[in-house]
Amino acid sequence: MAYRNMKERLIRGAFSPGDKLTVRAVSQMLDVSSTPARDAINRLVVDGALVYSGPKTVIVPHLRLSDLEEITQMRLALEGLAASLSAKAVSDAALAELEMIQAKIDAALDERRYFDALWHNKEFHFTIYRLTGMPYLLQTIEALWLRVGASFNGLYPVFAETRYGARNHRSAIEALTEKDASAVRAAIENDIRDGFRQMKKACTERDRQNLCRR
Repeated sequence: MAYRNMKERLIRGAFSPGDKLTVRAVSQMLDVSSTPARDAINRLVVDGALVYSGPKTVIVPHLRLSDLEEITQMRLALEGLAASLSAKAVSDAALAELEMIQAKIDAALDERRYFDALWHNKEFHFTIYRLTGMPYLLQTIEALWLRVGASFNGLYPVFAETRYGARNHRSAIEALTEKDASAVRAAIENDIRDGFRQMKKACTERDRQNLCRR
């Protein structure tokens, strides 16, 4: 349970690259003892979502640009596939749920609650992907989000100001309403590409600042 809780927080961008976490901090955060907290950390280190910086301290790693590019290529292929397949199984209930989630995202962006926007963003995407009924595809996509989730923090405040993501989400809902598989895939791929461009800028700027400090 501790592992699943921490994993979900990382996927949803609850932590930023560079954040330090100790066993005690995780234990207090999850309201568990040190043993399950340590076990959760160790499993997430194996997953590549955390890296040890000391005997009792881990860091949420910064993605290298090459890593970000590779993950993005995989996301385009797998999430694009899931998006296109979802058009066959979409229901009125699913569309209503997506509208509700997007309303929460819009409200969070209006109020600059970027953590909440990221939290609901994951739910929006996976509500679409779950329509495929393909658990292994879903697990693979989730593994990619686990590696890139912290970097989603680099989307803001730009994504709040430009509303790139909101427009892509609206396009996805419209395409699902029409059961247009190609259009749903295009909307999700555009969302991934727009996000990649902004995260790439954040990654490049970080690398430039690190060079200046040397």
